[in-house]
Parts: sequence; C-alpha cells; structure tokens
Amino acid sequence: MPVFLVLGLTLDHGTAAVPAVLFAAIGFGDFADGAAARVTRQYSRLGALVDPASDRLLAICGAVVCWRWALLPRWALAILLARELAMLVLGRYSLRKGLQLRINRIGRAALVPVLGALFFALTGLKTLATVLFMIGIVLALAATARYVQTGITQLRQRRPDVRC
Repeated sequence: MPVFLVLGLTLDHGTAAVPAVLFAAIGFGDFADGAAARVTRQYSRLGALVDPASDRLLAICGAVVCWRWALLPRWALAILLARELAMLVLGRYSLRKGLQLRINRIGRAALVPVLGALFFALTGLKTLATVLFMIGIVLALAATARYVQTGITQLRQRRPDVRC
C-alpha cells in the first residue's frame, strides 16, 4: 500500500496503469486470502482482525489518491474517508468491550463497488467509477448502521436491567 500511495500521489494526473494495477493486485490478493480462508475454514482471531482493517486501509489509500487528483466527487470521498476512519475506531472500541461484530452481508457487498469505483477512477473511467462509488457509499453507510445497531444490542444485553 505504501508503494501504491507514493506512485498514485506523485504522478502527473492520477490515472496511470502502474498504480491502478497495483491497487487491483492488492485488492485481489486480499479477496483471495479471505476466500481461501472461508473455503478451507481456516479462521484465526488475527485474520478476523486484520482482514477488515486491510480492506479499510486499501479504501482509504485509494480515496486519498482519488482526492488528490479529484478523480471522484470530493464530498463523496469525504463521506467514505469519514466512514472508514469511524469504522476503524468503532472496531477498536468493540474489541475493548468484547463485542462480537462480524462482517455483515451489506458490508461485504459494499466493498466490491467501493474498491471497483476506486480502481476505475484510477484508470480514468470517471462515469463508471462515480456510479459504482455512489452505490458503494449507500451500501457502506447501511452496513455501518447495521454494525452500530448490532453493537448497541450487544451492549444492552450485557447491562443488568435496573428497575425501580
């Protein structure tokens, strides 16, 4: 990811083959790793923690490069960046509280259009990237609401019911 960031931020216009291919390779590698873990049922606590964090970091890196070159609407990139940073903070909070927040289907579905949009933006396909990005943002925000709802429910279940 650092190599992608350096290349993406230092090129003349932001749309070049090398950073786009590197972004796709990182994303595909992450997807393949997760798929292999699910197929072989080889889960680890570390993998469960690192995989969502790496997805978020890849989205943040892609959004930073797209922001630098205005490859996608900056207001939408700001929403994505705020969401991803909030999810990193909420993930850490949930770990401290011992909550069991698993990746939900909406969140998994959001990842494809968000990362796809960032890739297509890096290749210069701005219209396709923008449409995918809007779909991805809506799904990502819906997933965030679901995570928050699940966390609140778990916290309430742990709290003793105090009635007067």
